[in-house]
Amino acid sequence: MNTNVTYFIVPLIVAALGLLSCSSNPGVAADAPKPATHTVAIEDTSFQPAMLTVKAGDSVVWVNKDPFPHTATSEAGRFDSGIITPDKSWTYTPKTKGDFAYTCTLHLTMKAMLRVE
Repeated sequence: MNTNVTYFIVPLIVAALGLLSCSSNPGVAADAPKPATHTVAIEDTSFQPAMLTVKAGDSVVWVNKDPFPHTATSEAGRFDSGIITPDKSWTYTPKTKGDFAYTCTLHLTMKAMLRVE
């Protein structure tokens, strides 16, 4: 084999084998669970469900179905939706595991729990 061709072909073969080894590694990214989206309805002056368990990285959407504004505010200061007006929503994606009690700052009897696993 010509030396000039060898210097050209060998790196191509090494690169091709490297690409094949990356694509033939099942289970690395293909099996990773995709983040889910969960909905909390704000209705009848309550959070429904009052207890929601999600995975870190999932999204939680609070939808205000009442005719007046609400908030979804963590009691520990982890998140705060600000005012969610009627027929509007707010989305939060928790990154930290734990139990997070939250309330509506406009209606202090409205309480709920977000558990992040």
